[in-house]
Amino acid sequence: MPVEPLTIWGLFAVTTVIVQLSDAVVRRSDDPRPEPRLVRLSPGQSAEFGRGKPGTPLPIPLRDPAVSRCAGQVTAVEDYWRLSNYSAEATYVVENLEGAGEHIRVAPGRIGAPVPFELSRVILPAAENPMEFKVFAPQHAYTEAGCDSSAGEPTTSPFSLNPTSKYFLVLLALCEPRLRSPSSAAVPGVGEVLERLRGLPSCHDLTRSALNYHIDYLADTKLRLREGPGGSYGEAGGKRERLVSLALRFNLVREEHLALLPPAVRR
Repeated sequence: MPVEPLTIWGLFAVTTVIVQLSDAVVRRSDDPRPEPRLVRLSPGQSAEFGRGKPGTPLPIPLRDPAVSRCAGQVTAVEDYWRLSNYSAEATYVVENLEGAGEHIRVAPGRIGAPVPFELSRVILPAAENPMEFKVFAPQHAYTEAGCDSSAGEPTTSPFSLNPTSKYFLVLLALCEPRLRSPSSAAVPGVGEVLERLRGLPSCHDLTRSALNYHIDYLADTKLRLREGPGGSYGEAGGKRERLVSLALRFNLVREEHLALLPPAVRR
């Protein structure tokens, strides 16, 4: 069955997969620091990646002489995605950005390999540094307790959060002061969150830039905050403040989740 190409499906199409191109991929001589470009896919849509033909770039351009002109394809399928490897020789690696080294290999010629990770990095061998791009599948669906899963479609949460992920730990650390004391007005800064989480084995190598990345992912993709006038979140720390307010208002993080954090240090 042929896969439908990347097109606009209409005003109400649901984006289930987001491809983020790295700075190295989208960099231009006249724009030395561009924002990473996003390719949004709805179920059934696809985007090819590779060098492309002269004058005909692909939706996911990877400009390296060792990468095939059409190296492969990403296809959105409901709440996960598939990776096709069109190369005759190169193996591609898909890393789970939330896992401790967890990854899958997609062999040359493999078509439609399913990828279950919510946050992934696709890595292709290249002439110099490996070429890569990230793929997010944020709309994961979960069954409801006490429901007959065979009766109709599963319910998709408007805020699909995975409590085992690093981004959930970041959100939890941001909300911790108000969870412990609802009267508290303080929202931790990035440095405080970093210090709080580094006591966990899964976060001991967490960097400031990685933590900011998780905050941006929560704001832009998981909780879908809307920026204010001028494309900003207001005062410094406004993004963190709004994440905390939304998460607590809809009970997305709760007191029982505090057990996921290291024991609180009494001062």
